[in-house]
Amino acid sequence: MADDRLDGYVDVLKDLYPHTGNAWVVGITGNPGAGKSTLTDRLIEHWRAKGWRIGVVAVDPTSPFSGGAILGDRIRMQRHFEDPDVFIRSLATRGALGGLSRSASDIVRVLDAWGADAVLVETVGVGQDELEVTRTAHTTVVVMAPGMGDGVQAIKAGIMEVADVFAVNKADRDGADATVRDLELMLALGQGVMASGPGHVGAKVSGPAGGGSEGAWVPPIVRAVATQGKGIEELAGKMSEHGAWLRQSEQGRLRLRQRARDQLYNEMRDALVEAAIRDLGERIDDMAGQVARREVDPYAACDAILEAFRGK
Repeated sequence: MADDRLDGYVDVLKDLYPHTGNAWVVGITGNPGAGKSTLTDRLIEHWRAKGWRIGVVAVDPTSPFSGGAILGDRIRMQRHFEDPDVFIRSLATRGALGGLSRSASDIVRVLDAWGADAVLVETVGVGQDELEVTRTAHTTVVVMAPGMGDGVQAIKAGIMEVADVFAVNKADRDGADATVRDLELMLALGQGVMASGPGHVGAKVSGPAGGGSEGAWVPPIVRAVATQGKGIEELAGKMSEHGAWLRQSEQGRLRLRQRARDQLYNEMRDALVEAAIRDLGERIDDMAGQVARREVDPYAACDAILEAFRGK
């Protein structure tokens, strides 16, 4: 219902909201082929062994031609399908950018209200500027693998700045040491860059991994071989340390407040756009035609539409 945005879905989400706020939301993101689904599957196994109830939101790309999606992430997690304490929901992006679908945050809240101890949000394979997961997750894991880019890739701004934990998967392959060194170089050079990244509010990169001066969080780097279950316990431990940092440090609490603000901005933006289209659909279509004919520039057209909307 929430994914399809059927009539009344907002009322359902409003009723569920008082029952949310207990789940730890973990984002799993990274390049296509890095092993995100297999790593997610192993984390489910690790936390189920501790008795946790787990929700999973797995996002796959939508075809721009057919509008359909092959929800392949579920195939790698099928051994958990019959577990009543694991709920896996696959979503298509439906054209949304940023690595998540538009309804992903809503589904996370539903799973939170369901009673999940942790909700894993696995994004579609993303590039360096698709950062929507940071507005949904408390803790973001960026998964990398050897041979998927040179050292320059690791230093580029964007997705590399949102990591709370780096997971170098497929660490038994040649090039794993080089990948770790590239990440360490990025962290060493990132004193100023990381401070302004959306994933690290006011962080100063200094001190040992997982800590730093003034309560800052420095993303640790964990080697893993997900297909063999290697490194999963260490990875889960570093993720838990980050969850504790969010709750206990002033910078962590600041980040949680920013997360709430970003989510509210997203809801406001969606609601305002939908309201404008509903109330001014014909006017918007007419203005679009004028822009196409070069009778008016898009900026003036937008101003006119906003003025008309304010007058409603």
